[in-house]
Amino acid sequence: MLKKTPLHDLHAELGASFTDFTGWSMPLRYTSELAEHHAVRTTAGIFDLTHMGEIELSGPEAGRALDYALAGQPSKIAVGRARYSILVHETGGVLDDLVVYRLAEQRYFIVANAGNALVVLSQLRDRIDGYAATIRNASGQWALIAVQGPASPAIVGELADIDVVSLQYYAIDPARLAGREVLLARTGYTGEDGFEIYCRPADAVALWQTLSAAGTGHGLLPCGLASRDTLRLEAGMPLYGQELTARTTPFEAGLGRVVAFGKPGGFVGEAALAARRAQGSAHVLVGLASTGRRAPRTGYAVLAPDTKERIGEVTSGALSPTLGHPVAMAYVPTGRSAPGTEVLVDIRGSQEPAQVVELPFYRCQA
Repeated sequence: MLKKTPLHDLHAELGASFTDFTGWSMPLRYTSELAEHHAVRTTAGIFDLTHMGEIELSGPEAGRALDYALAGQPSKIAVGRARYSILVHETGGVLDDLVVYRLAEQRYFIVANAGNALVVLSQLRDRIDGYAATIRNASGQWALIAVQGPASPAIVGELADIDVVSLQYYAIDPARLAGREVLLARTGYTGEDGFEIYCRPADAVALWQTLSAAGTGHGLLPCGLASRDTLRLEAGMPLYGQELTARTTPFEAGLGRVVAFGKPGGFVGEAALAARRAQGSAHVLVGLASTGRRAPRTGYAVLAPDTKERIGEVTSGALSPTLGHPVAMAYVPTGRSAPGTEVLVDIRGSQEPAQVVELPFYRCQA
């Protein structure tokens, strides 16, 4: 049986088509993914993200424990702020990418990808053993609604008891939204301004409906996972299982900046990552752009234009709704990773030209 979010029946009433996403029945699209994508870029979209995993860590040594458990340094996060971080294996491979919020001096709120939530929970439990910190799985206590797009501050601000415009990027604050207690964050995974609303599951339907009503005049649309994928691809944001896997380290993925070496007590995977940093990466993640109409897809081969030899692999690809041409992310040899480098992509037997470009493909203009 697939798990359902508290909003599942409401999605069905709205005409959503559903997909199995890591064991959850999630809306893939409502009308068309193209319309939903453009709504987020031009007005606003509303997403159900309740499938994400939430973990709470508290105690006098919670910061030190997370410093040891993760590649980043959560102890340096200010109260009310957030950082992107990574959980790595002892070999340096990525087990999951996370957002870590600091809710109080001794309380952290960790958001994991849906398919990795139990792995993250298990790994953190093992790694914090011996620290004065307590961990608990809080996933069942939260529903998560995201409102993304240039109109999102106006929509959310109409209902909030705080000044949402003053809420900084990568910050979180307790708030009342339409009279209900929530955690209001401003992080996002679409390349646009937007907010994540962590609420009680019992409040999810009422909040979705109230937000939808407030967004009617702004062009707000309900959005599914299909548009979320093209939005994050345009924004050059990696997806676990595609750009990030246990076989790749943060350095291959262009996330070396997230790794904090030299922390007191070290961290799990530090030795392996230090060795990788010293030796360099044979393959790195790049953006590819082409002028054709056929989009590269996950798993398609990247070829050298001179020898037609397979040199890399596409991790994500689509026809960019915003840019109007195909874009993709791919791992290629470091020596062929400079912007402007020409490659070929094997698209079902047809060798299509593409060019390495800087990521992201799209930047928010706000």
